[in-house]
Amino acid sequence: MKNKKYIGVEIFSGAGGLGTGATMAGIEIAIAVEKDLYSLKTYKKNHPKTKNINKDIKEVIGKELIERTPFIVFGGPPCQGFSLSNTKTRNDNNENNHLFLEFIRIVNELKPDWFLFENVAGILSYKNGETVKKLQEIFKENGYKTNFDVLFASDYGVPQARNRFFMVGNKHNIDFVFPKKNDEKVTVEQALTDLPDLKNGDNLGELPYKKSKLSEYAKLMRQNSKKSTQNLVSRNQEYVIERYKHIKQGQNWQVIPNELMQNYKDKNNCHSGIYKRLEADKPSVVIANYRKNMLIHPFQDRGLSVREAARLQSFPDDYYFEGTLMHIQQQIGNAVPPLLGKAIFEQIINLHEEWMMK
Repeated sequence: MKNKKYIGVEIFSGAGGLGTGATMAGIEIAIAVEKDLYSLKTYKKNHPKTKNINKDIKEVIGKELIERTPFIVFGGPPCQGFSLSNTKTRNDNNENNHLFLEFIRIVNELKPDWFLFENVAGILSYKNGETVKKLQEIFKENGYKTNFDVLFASDYGVPQARNRFFMVGNKHNIDFVFPKKNDEKVTVEQALTDLPDLKNGDNLGELPYKKSKLSEYAKLMRQNSKKSTQNLVSRNQEYVIERYKHIKQGQNWQVIPNELMQNYKDKNNCHSGIYKRLEADKPSVVIANYRKNMLIHPFQDRGLSVREAARLQSFPDDYYFEGTLMHIQQQIGNAVPPLLGKAIFEQIINLHEEWMMK
């Protein structure tokens, strides 16, 4: 089985977090579909053998993507409407809530052996669980046996406490069991300790790694790199940096003196994740819109660099992001951690090969 080619089709591909995990697991991605041009450029840069299609998924017909039946179709429809942190648009009027139907359509048209559907954990509680129930019912009608769960990235070698919903289905009646968790967690310090020291607003390309004792995680991230690239840090106003100086690891905006927060009309409206300094000895908090949330480096009074955020997401150091700094930060924040994806794809392949041997 080791010589068998596992062909994948990725839709809603984003910058390629899930796709990178699939590639790590040995899946050859034939096609990737993504509407956002900057994300598509990033994907193309890092997955040059994949055919990239820059279209709205509603304009894509499954059979036009690929002639042969793929082993797997995977992707995560935009999920703002399902997110528990986005109460303003968490309703049926948000068209992003209905893009999962496009995922179902593509799977039904291509009829792959397997599919992997990814989303935010909030989809489980949306409409009292009816959305997930509907997903399962439709896939069952189309011949797929499914299982779903919410996984934490920190349980699979990622230095980040990020949770995501996954539904996996197959048409061979295989009982899919999600991969086992790792007992040890990778910490922020283990992930970042060898990356260069930076200052607020730095816009630097290649820099040498710092000389330090490397964790196994850092070795894995830099195995194809000789230097740290994309050492880009947003430039914050000096009063923001002054706020940072009052915040210790694990603390947030609540410890900032009132006289430094005069531009906030009501501090009670501040989210707990705002102005959060990362704790060195734990996995990171969620790397979402890390610039907007003002996530702070554990030891330095500045925001996270592009390479640091990518490391905390488990993107290898040779992964290069295209676009403006704002677009790059959004691409990283929206991505599924590659190592989390890798664990699931490897489990899919292992169970499929066991089934083939019977």
